[in-house]
Amino acid sequence: MTVAEAITKSGITPSASYTGIETADDFVFAIQTKSTKSKETDWVVCADHVKEHSGALNSSTTSDTFIRTGPTDTKSAVQRTLSVNGNRCVGDAFQDFLLSRKIVFGTDVIVPYIYFSLRTGKGEKGSCSLIVTSDVGGAAGSPATFACDVKSIGAPDEFAYTAAG
Repeated sequence: MTVAEAITKSGITPSASYTGIETADDFVFAIQTKSTKSKETDWVVCADHVKEHSGALNSSTTSDTFIRTGPTDTKSAVQRTLSVNGNRCVGDAFQDFLLSRKIVFGTDVIVPYIYFSLRTGKGEKGSCSLIVTSDVGGAAGSPATFACDVKSIGAPDEFAYTAAG
């Protein structure tokens, strides 16, 4: 599913002036799987058979102690991390790319990504490293599962969804 298809399927029109509750389902994580797909609206969405793509911000800090002010922490960097997991589904464009040999075994694992709210259209755009941690999990008789960590590289840029891409 592409970003444009996900927006249409959601029935939501992103609006920068939106106020109110957002759910986990309101966030879109998508990657560029082919360099020929330059418009973000054509990028592949992480959605089908995905149970979770939880975002976290991992900050690096340094601690110093100064005369008269005492201990002080200074933030030096922040990295976006997404934990992605779900049930295997052959034929889903996101999973087919993520679980391909070139990604699972660590060549060519850095890809452009976007992560934004369907409600506001606001989010981030950058590059990330796809780190597959499980490509075939699950107990006998259960659906096969997969899991990966997505780690941003550097600070992402601000992103605002527009239908024009």
